[in-house]
Order: sequence, then C-alpha cells, then structure tokens
Amino acid sequence: MFNQVSKLSIFSFGKLKKALFLICAIPLTVMAQEWPNKPITFVVPFPAGGGTDAFARPLANQLTKQLGKQIIIDNRGGAGGTLGASIAAKAAPDGYSFFVGAAHHAIAPSMYPNLDYDIEKSFIPVAMIANPPQVIVVNPKNVQAKNLKEFIELLKKNPGKFNYASAGNGSSHHLAGEQFKMLTKTFITHIPYRGAGPAMQDLIAGQVDVEFDGLGSSAPQIKNGAIVALAVASQKRAPGFPNVPTAAEAGLVGYEVSTWYGIFAPKGTPQPIVDKMIAEIQKAINTPELKTIWTNNGSDTPNLTGEAFGKFVSADIKRWASVAKASGAKLD
Repeated sequence: MFNQVSKLSIFSFGKLKKALFLICAIPLTVMAQEWPNKPITFVVPFPAGGGTDAFARPLANQLTKQLGKQIIIDNRGGAGGTLGASIAAKAAPDGYSFFVGAAHHAIAPSMYPNLDYDIEKSFIPVAMIANPPQVIVVNPKNVQAKNLKEFIELLKKNPGKFNYASAGNGSSHHLAGEQFKMLTKTFITHIPYRGAGPAMQDLIAGQVDVEFDGLGSSAPQIKNGAIVALAVASQKRAPGFPNVPTAAEAGLVGYEVSTWYGIFAPKGTPQPIVDKMIAEIQKAINTPELKTIWTNNGSDTPNLTGEAFGKFVSADIKRWASVAKASGAKLD
C-alpha cells in the first residue's frame, strides 16, 4: 500500500512539475508572439559616422521594415566602446534593448582591468552582422608612399615623425596599430579618438597621418580619393575592393585583423525573443539591399549566430589578450 501511494505521489509530482513548466513557458511564448509592440533601441558604443554605424544603421532600417516597429540607434561613444557596453549591459532585458558590439569589446578585457560588465557574462550573443578586415589608410598629402613597402621604409627612415589615429584606447584600431609596429619594428605615435568617425575626419583633414581602420568606415573615403588604402589585413582581398592588396601580398606576412560587428542582448532577455531577432537579422542581412551595402563596405555576409557566435567572441578575447601582451600595448 505504501509503495503504491509513493509511486502515485512521485507520478503526481512529475506531472505537477511538467504542468508548472508549461504554465511558466506560456508567458514567454506569448511575449515572443507579441514582440515587438514598441520601438527597439540599438546601443551603438561609438559616435555616429564610424564603422559600427556603417552596418548598424542600414540593418536598423531594414529591421524596421520587417518588424513594423522603429529601431532606434543610440550612439554612446567613449572609453574605446566600453562606456556604451556598460550602459547596454544595465538595460532592461525585455527584448527592447540590444547592443551593437564589435571586435573592440574582445580587446577591452585586456586593456581595461576594471570594467563593470563582462562581454561574455553580461550579454547573450545574438548574431554577427559583418566581418570586414582592417585596412591601412593614409592621408596622401602627409604620407608620400604609393604602397605598403614604401610606407614601411618611410617609417623606418623617420622614427617618431608620423602618428596614427584610432577609435579609442583599447579599440581594434589601437591594437592593430601596435601589432603593425611590432611586426615592422617601426614607431608611430598613437592618437586616440572617441570613435572612428572623428578619427577619420582628422585623417582627411591631415591632422593625423595614418589610421588602422575597419574597412566599413574607410570605404567611402577610399572610393572618393580622400585617403589612400595601402593594404587590407586579411587572407584575401576584400569584397568591393579588388585593387587593394592584402598585407601579405604587399610584403607584410602575419598581419591579419578583422573588425567584426555583432548584436548582443542583455542577459536575461527571453530566449524566444532572442531566437526571433536572430531570424530577423539573418533575413535582413541576406536581402539584396544589405548585401550590396555590405560589399561596398568591404564585408561579406556572415552566418554566425547564437552559441556559435558566443564561442567566436570567447576565442577572439583570448587571441587579443596574446596580441596585447606581446605588443606591450598600454592605455595612452
């Protein structure tokens, strides 16, 4: 009799647990079905006009069309992109705030020891949206070099004469510059800005000489002749830029730096909403309109979402930690 009661109790408890799980899951399912019912904010951790904007704004416009609700770009520049990341990490995890992170945020843990967020623990990886290479660009009036070989020779003959702009301390631009210096055994003074947009403005104006930039923000200025691209830091030539050689082709072997961009959600965002955003992003970046923009900005269309994207970010954090240590890069 006791055994029968015990079995019945266990059976009933099992059914109760299942019922409670289903009851708890219903609100999430309903939430995902109703989402979105108001505007969504994308926190972009750099000022307008940089590489992050070059991909985030077209994506926001396309998602607005698909979802029927406005995607608002909120530019929060400062501290190499970490200020915006900190703000986004504290946003309500309700599916109405997302973060547009970048390669800079894989570097930040090695450069900023007291961050009040963790890119791996404070966010849910949603999807990589673009992965353009870094490009070495110069102001043609300041730098009298027709190619990368001539540029390196010029630097060696004039140590300390030239400077390079970055999107900020601890950004991929900064580490790309330090890695370049290490590989070429040259010295260029680092000038940090609050984002790639302001840095590019000063490069065009001749206030700085060089920039190790994400191709997305340099693309329009390369095409209009305001700056000269010496090489891209990738294994193959960038889409839309067949005449710009890779660093290896130009004689600098081992110099490979990509400036990826991706969407993250604050930790705690309901998974059904994350899954729906993943589907919408994949649909958006594969539209003919965005494919064309991506090619013009030197990027292909990535297919890296969810957990796989998270693993990519974790591996990139480790890679940049090694680069930072080897180069001796420090905050200026």
